[in-house]
Amino acid sequence: MPITATGTAEPLAHGGDLSNIRRRFPEAPEPWIDLSTGINPVPYPIVDLAAETWSRLPTQQQEQALLEAAARRYGVRDPATIVAAPGTQALIQILPRLVARSRVAVLGPTYEEHAHCWARHGHDVAIVPDFERADVTIVVNPNNPTGRLLPQELLRQDRGLLIVDEAFVDFLAPSASLAGNLPANTIVLRSFGKAYGLAGARLGFAIAEGRIIDRIRDELGPWAVSGPALEIGRRALGDLAWLQAATTRLAADRQKLDTLLVSAGSNILGGTPLFRLARHPDAAGLADRLGRQGIHVRRFAREPQWLRFGLPADDGAFSRIGTALA
Repeated sequence: MPITATGTAEPLAHGGDLSNIRRRFPEAPEPWIDLSTGINPVPYPIVDLAAETWSRLPTQQQEQALLEAAARRYGVRDPATIVAAPGTQALIQILPRLVARSRVAVLGPTYEEHAHCWARHGHDVAIVPDFERADVTIVVNPNNPTGRLLPQELLRQDRGLLIVDEAFVDFLAPSASLAGNLPANTIVLRSFGKAYGLAGARLGFAIAEGRIIDRIRDELGPWAVSGPALEIGRRALGDLAWLQAATTRLAADRQKLDTLLVSAGSNILGGTPLFRLARHPDAAGLADRLGRQGIHVRRFAREPQWLRFGLPADDGAFSRIGTALA
């Protein structure tokens, strides 16, 4: 049965904020291992940037260079159909302002900010398990946190406005993404920070037909993305050798983490190359045990037996996690 979502002034719970978990476990060893997000734990290496990158306003030429790099990386024929934003979260908050009051179906459970932002702007929002008639349909593909990946033929059916959040698609086959062959009336969101391990850069993209991109660009206003983010993004998106090496490493580390979780009594429910979703009969107790060892994982209030684990960064982190799980 669909769950009606309503807006609230209270912020939603997310991973990545270590301040609260440190207060809960003040005796935990440092440094903390933060597995509560789905961010690549081995970031793209940042080289020194020219001083003027920090001191001057970003130029149109810098932005255009980034969009061309993004178009090549995502297989998009026309860079004019891409807009850069200070993170996909900014785009998620903007899109409900561009649409008249509508019935919005969010395939879930999924990343809660989608339903939260549309409901806050007065839309009639329902979280649904499968496609149903709606003015706007929102899909996270692959899904967060389950990792469910919907086939393109299903997404290409006429459903009104379709928004596809592809935040975790980067390390899957190119055919998993709609970005390179965009259906009409579709907006694809792509995250830079998750795949490249640079969430602090705050960079994301929307891909859509020109009239939609123009509306989004107007809402973002001038200088939406910082000069350093434009330059770092341009370099990283053009480095295909780094991307391939990261894909290989993440595949091996994913298998290694699955083995540790299963040996600790968890069942692997799904995930993506950047995180694993596990069920454990005492998930809360396991999370607390990990917390006492300085390891932060993502809990889910609505699914108390679920835990989401990001991937560890190196052998030392794997060793600490293995010891804590044992």
